[in-house]
Amino acid sequence: MVLMSALGGHAVAAEEHPAIKRPFDLPPSADLVYSISARQHGFNLNGDATLNWRANDGKYSITAESRVALLGKLTENRSTGIVDNWGLAPTTYYDKRFRKDPTTATFDRGEKVITFSDGDKRYPLKGGEQDRVSISWQLVAIARAAKDKFKPGSEWRFFVVGPRDADPWTFRVVGREKVQAGASLGEVDAVHVMRAPPPDSKDQTLDIWLAPGHEWYPVKLRFTDNDRDYVEQTLEKIVKK
Repeated sequence: MVLMSALGGHAVAAEEHPAIKRPFDLPPSADLVYSISARQHGFNLNGDATLNWRANDGKYSITAESRVALLGKLTENRSTGIVDNWGLAPTTYYDKRFRKDPTTATFDRGEKVITFSDGDKRYPLKGGEQDRVSISWQLVAIARAAKDKFKPGSEWRFFVVGPRDADPWTFRVVGREKVQAGASLGEVDAVHVMRAPPPDSKDQTLDIWLAPGHEWYPVKLRFTDNDRDYVEQTLEKIVKK
């Protein structure tokens, strides 16, 4: 069975657009500072990233920026929205990448449709959809609430909106690992969660290490492309807000 937006556009198979309502527990607002190591097009790069997470009064906002030496700002991403009974409910997702024009995805909760500033694709808004910034924090909130259910081998399905389209994502809990964070944090006990795209996809693999001892904040993230280029972020400092 195919589910089609009433406004036309992109068809989405119902089973590929999961609307799964789960318990969630949002972490406290904080500013997170990360160091970056990366390999891009044969070059090794180093830099830093900042992430500002805010959630209060039924609203949330996430702002993330990354910079590397010589090139300056690589990425700027924002997700803003409300908190509903699904968890984070984005209204706007903004994506700006190095030497590329910014793009925006809009979650129109009145018309129940997701649209994009670049392209004419449309997706129905069923509840629980995330964007590529909010998904990590929705995962954090679900892990905080799930606790014993968030165990190795368990899988967690979402529908995630990118700059120009959307896809089903499945995260699998790999297990507990030790992560060497910044000097102020030291060695951190973390839960390794992995998102592997389908075999025929050219999308990135995403690994996230969540730290239960630090509000389940992401202590490390690693984005790996098919050509083995990667960007790795390691948490250096947490400033609670």
